[in-house]
Amino acid sequence: MRVAVVWNHNRTGVINRFGQSCPEIYDREAVESVVAALEEGGHDTLLCEGDKGLLAMLERFMPPDPEARPSGIVFNMAYGIQGECRYTHIPAMLEMAGVPYTGSSPLGHGLALDKAISKRLIRDRGVPTPNFRVMGRGTQSPGDLRFPVVVKPRHESTSFGLQLIHEPARLRHAVEEIVANYGQDALVEEYIEGREIWVALLGNGEPEVLPFVELDFGDRETRLMTWEDKAHLAVAAPRRICPARIESKLARVLRAISVSTFRACLCRDYARVDLRIDRSGQPFVLEINSMAALGMRSAYVQAATTGGLSFSSLVNRILDVAHTRYFGISNRDLTVP
Repeated sequence: MRVAVVWNHNRTGVINRFGQSCPEIYDREAVESVVAALEEGGHDTLLCEGDKGLLAMLERFMPPDPEARPSGIVFNMAYGIQGECRYTHIPAMLEMAGVPYTGSSPLGHGLALDKAISKRLIRDRGVPTPNFRVMGRGTQSPGDLRFPVVVKPRHESTSFGLQLIHEPARLRHAVEEIVANYGQDALVEEYIEGREIWVALLGNGEPEVLPFVELDFGDRETRLMTWEDKAHLAVAAPRRICPARIESKLARVLRAISVSTFRACLCRDYARVDLRIDRSGQPFVLEINSMAALGMRSAYVQAATTGGLSFSSLVNRILDVAHTRYFGISNRDLTVP
């Protein structure tokens, strides 16, 4: 099968530089590892920039057959270049052009990226999440939120701008800093002291729940996953434990609320749900990452390999579940050209 791997690297293929620039980028090693895994799976691959020239490149690489059916699929690793809800940009282009792709739809990414909307959606399904409030410049009060609180941009991921605020007097400055740096409101939510568990999901319908990953913060004063931790820049990054040691009753609850979160936010193919378990054993969903990182050192890949999948098998499984979702048949049942 023809598989185009789409990412954002040089970011020059735009008409204008306008709007909030995307702070996220996949490193080349991770993307090239995915390309190699797909080639190991027998696929014909092409690495593409997710910019204004993408559709012309795809039309040359995977021209439609005489019945105008797709002759290939995109493995989407594009975070976007600029503007709002950037995860949605490439999926929306592909939807318009009639090109199938891996991962969530524009709607799914948009819901997951909007932390306030996603929290309301999962709360409507009975999934516990910390109390929160959206605050912008000029917002006077956090209402009845209990301190300490976590402050972060409403529409970002990777812990960009995340702060732990212990005193109401510092909250206003933290919110204004997010508005100034990220051009968006802040999500302010009650901090949950306790264990942090990440749950990787793979598939659709009844998605497979991969082994849990727990963050061990040791004796760190700040028991939160920061951007520096996720970028592997921290001196004492939390150690990841996989499989996490969770007793069976609680494990069933974590699986159930993670799948409910995946469904409520209309995610597809794969995602990661981040949770906290307080000192009484009550779990709370913090957020869902609709484009879980697939780098070799990522928590999602660690969960998959602990569950018995090689990196190559994982990448080709993601492709397979997307293909099955579109066409009702596994690409493994087709003859690879």
